Amino acid sequence: MEGLIAVLVILAVVVVGLLIIAALLFGGLRTSLMFTVHTQENVIVERFGKFRRVAKPGLNFKMPFIDTLTRPISLRIQQLEVNIESKTKDNVFVTVPVAVQYVIKDEQVVDAYYRLSNPEAQIRSYVFDTVRSALSGLELDAAFESKDDIARSVENTLSARMQEFGFNIVNTLVQDISPDARVRDSMNSINAAQRDRVAAQSLAEADKIKRVTQAEAEAESKRLQGEGVAAQRKAIAMGIAEQYEMLKKVGIENSAEQLLLMTQYFDTMQDVARNGRSNVLFLPSNPGSVGSMGEEIRNAMLEANAAQDADHFGDELEAAHNRRAAAQRRRQAEQQQQADQARRDAEKQAAEARRRAEQQDAPTHAADGVPLPPWAHPDAGN
Repeated sequence: MEGLIAVLVILAVVVVGLLIIAALLFGGLRTSLMFTVHTQENVIVERFGKFRRVAKPGLNFKMPFIDTLTRPISLRIQQLEVNIESKTKDNVFVTVPVAVQYVIKDEQVVDAYYRLSNPEAQIRSYVFDTVRSALSGLELDAAFESKDDIARSVENTLSARMQEFGFNIVNTLVQDISPDARVRDSMNSINAAQRDRVAAQSLAEADKIKRVTQAEAEAESKRLQGEGVAAQRKAIAMGIAEQYEMLKKVGIENSAEQLLLMTQYFDTMQDVARNGRSNVLFLPSNPGSVGSMGEEIRNAMLEANAAQDADHFGDELEAAHNRRAAAQRRRQAEQQQQADQARRDAEKQAAEARRRAEQQDAPTHAADGVPLPPWAHPDAGN
């Protein structure tokens, strides 16, 4: 009986020892003796609330019930996204999403854990302050162009301040600058209107070039056409002259004009019949009518020559009349000039006669009969 009791006591002691060992090995953070830390993580060991050491990745030991562990501190690059609503210089409210990438180094784990109570909130405060200060001095268009400058400004400010607390800023990204939907629609309308204006100007310039080129082509065509018509008329005139001379040589001198007119008339009828657009054309076709037409043409030519001669004769009469009027004006001017010259000569002769008469009446001796000296005569100065 006593042996059974001893065995039970021994078993109870073993069970209690195993339970104690299991509690030390696999119990909670306070009761456990060992703990593990994952890669790219650190854990701070505190003893009675006071910093003891930093536990590195792997298997670590601590004093049960005495040492406590903090939450794991990640050493990976972390990203904090901040949405900022601010106003630009031209009073446009925009939303700027900013992504801040930061990392905690091994030697800065203690500062990163103990110096800041809420690191993410404090990083947001710095980002808000920097972005709003940058946007307040920029207009909307300049803000879009200065997005990289804003990102660098945020990064420089955060790097200088957060490094003191154990946080190293890796990169700062300004992802977008989003104005209000109505502002975006207005900007799109302005851009569309500008593009429409540029397109209209381009179309107008193209149409201008087309019209100018077409006008130049038409002018060149008309010039060449005029030269061709002039050359054609010259050739026709030379041909008619040669034909007239040939008819005179063969003895057909009196009726040569009628023959040429008849030939030209039939050539004209043939050309009208070939190239004319009308279906019906009434023209005299018998030789008598052709002869009367030639007579009318000849009479018209004679009347034109007579009118030209009359105009020429009238011009000659007018020129002769103008010449006679000019000659008469010249004669009148010469006569007036001669009359003026005669009047001046008469006045001069009258003045000379008065001077001589005064010389004759002047005394030549003094009162006592002594002759006067030459300087005493009235004409001594002359």
